[in-house]
Amino acid sequence: MNKNIFCDMVGIKYPIIQGAMAWIADSSLASAVSNAGGLGIIAAGTAPVEMVREEIRRTKTLTDKPFGVNIMLLSPHAEELARMVCEEGVKVVTTGAGNPGKYIPMWKEHGIKVIPVIPSVALAKRMERAGADAVVAEGCEAGGHIGELTTMALLPQVVDGVTIPVIAAGGVGDKRGVVAAFALGAAGVQVGTRFLVAKECTVHQNYKDKIIASKDIDTVVTGRSTGHPVRVLRNKLTRQFQLLEKDNTPPEKLDELGKGALVKAVKEGDVDNGSLMAGQIAGLICKEQSCEEIIKDMFDLNDVLNKLCKIEE
Repeated sequence: MNKNIFCDMVGIKYPIIQGAMAWIADSSLASAVSNAGGLGIIAAGTAPVEMVREEIRRTKTLTDKPFGVNIMLLSPHAEELARMVCEEGVKVVTTGAGNPGKYIPMWKEHGIKVIPVIPSVALAKRMERAGADAVVAEGCEAGGHIGELTTMALLPQVVDGVTIPVIAAGGVGDKRGVVAAFALGAAGVQVGTRFLVAKECTVHQNYKDKIIASKDIDTVVTGRSTGHPVRVLRNKLTRQFQLLEKDNTPPEKLDELGKGALVKAVKEGDVDNGSLMAGQIAGLICKEQSCEEIIKDMFDLNDVLNKLCKIEE
């Protein structure tokens, strides 16, 4: 790679962040991504603080490269996690599901690079004013909790709206997606679904197999009526959700249906009743690879660039 502003900022070789997938992005995956030249991320999710602390310490034994922690601001432990990453000397924090503004001064005092995930230009501008070092502009093609705008529409508007580096997320699954993100002004990419099937990812094999077998139309968004839409692979659970949402079921009952569903998929391999979070690029994925193989493949850009630059005489 040529000199890249984001790589220089966080001290990595390739401008790629591994997505913060709750109950999936642990020390095994994060360290493997960092060792391969990207920025591995431990997803705190709703896990207890000491469990996340243990993952951070384990990651430090597995890599000497930079890695980060994602804090979901809706977590009941968010405030404790915000302090704990300072205590543990974490170098990068990404955030989701809220505004991390009140924590940014503390993080900056501890030399932490702050990179919020944002779904709109307005929030990107707000995060820049609050002192964020970069933002992740995530489109609705992504797996898990999503916003409304597509990556292709959101990304260039965020790039035009802020002066800090913008990372593209949602719909990036191969080298063509990387080139497209750079063409739209991104300084790097964030990738989740493809790393979900990495050899170092500890998710249940049934989950990986469903991703590999999926087609382009196999994801669906549930939970729009609750205000927390989630993109997942179609299964028995999503059909139940859709029927209940069609019948205007109260949000609290829908939340009850989804309670623990992600753990069922990740830990138990229940691909019928579990929440199989995945992005729309799942149909591009056809095999398991190591994190090193994934990253090298995604940044072997010459053939894509040659096609773009080719001029017919």
